[in-house]
Amino acid sequence: MKTKNHRTPQKLLLAGVLTALCGTSNAGAKIAIDDDSWITLGAGVKTSYMTANDAAPDGSNKSNNFSMENTRLYISGQAMEGVKFYFGTDKMWGEYGVLDAIVQYEPSEQFNLWMGRMLTPADRIEMNGPFYGLSWGQYTVPLYPSDNDINNGANGVAGTYGRDEGVTVWGSMNKFQYAVGIFDGYSGPANTSDAPLYAGRFAYNFLNKESNPGYYTSSTYFGKAGNILTVGLSGQRQSDGYGSATQSGSFRGFAVDVLFEKPLSGGSAVTLEGEFKRFDVSTDAAAPTFGMFDGKSSFVTAAYLVGKQMGHGKLQPYVRYTENKPTGAMSSDLTEVGLNYVIAGQNMKLNLNFTTGDANASGAKGTDTESALFGMQFQL
Repeated sequence: MKTKNHRTPQKLLLAGVLTALCGTSNAGAKIAIDDDSWITLGAGVKTSYMTANDAAPDGSNKSNNFSMENTRLYISGQAMEGVKFYFGTDKMWGEYGVLDAIVQYEPSEQFNLWMGRMLTPADRIEMNGPFYGLSWGQYTVPLYPSDNDINNGANGVAGTYGRDEGVTVWGSMNKFQYAVGIFDGYSGPANTSDAPLYAGRFAYNFLNKESNPGYYTSSTYFGKAGNILTVGLSGQRQSDGYGSATQSGSFRGFAVDVLFEKPLSGGSAVTLEGEFKRFDVSTDAAAPTFGMFDGKSSFVTAAYLVGKQMGHGKLQPYVRYTENKPTGAMSSDLTEVGLNYVIAGQNMKLNLNFTTGDANASGAKGTDTESALFGMQFQL
């Protein structure tokens, strides 16, 4: 049996301060309460500057926009072995709010239970979150309902930033990983039956097993995870998840995503990522105030990590192509050519990219334009 350390408040505070000062960028600051209990503190910032042709208010000049894309605070902890919590915030619609609030029961590798506000199981780019993508602009294909804020604004009737209130069971058995959950889902006028959202993600690691906290993912490990070949299948469904109160319909969607990464000699690595996604909404449902994409979409990304160190980091050039094909509407596409300057993995990374095309996360054809972006991200 483990014995607990008994500490005075003064000693506990001193230990917490020292731990915070010595915390690493991978784990943030960890405050040990006793042998089985601890709290970690962390933060993440993602900021960018973008300019686009003919996108100024006058319609003829270049736009100039600085953006705080994400400003996050992380608090996680363990009360006893297998009993944990996670709390996170972010800036949403100009104000700070609760992003995640999860009670976590994790008794084994095979079975874990989370309940609260969390990411709904989905495709890789949504489970990456904004800090663990391969490209800066990974959200150029339509997103599942809980991340579809394009036409919904701050009403949050189907979730926010991919999050929703519900419960998820997840785990892994050898190289097979799963996550299935039930959530509030779309709760607008069409959902007169109060039907829940069902969501699931299943992945198989054909080579090395991806090691991530929970059922989260990453689109690159910069060659440090060895040979990776993972195929993931995600799906979501909700009755009365679309339409109006007098004429409702259902939503269902699925996605297949693939990640391949191979380390090469001299510290180099090649990474390939791709996805095919299909969303279907009832054709007899009325047009809702909450819009959902109906149709097919896909993307493919290729990257090469240069092994030679240049200054504080390594260069990772990449190219990404997106195509969205809505049912009964015009198709759109987008090409992104970018360069990551990787200093400390996903904890410190700079990005420069150029895009051309008319595809975006709504799935609808947008304005065909060219843009350039410089971004920085940091995590502790």
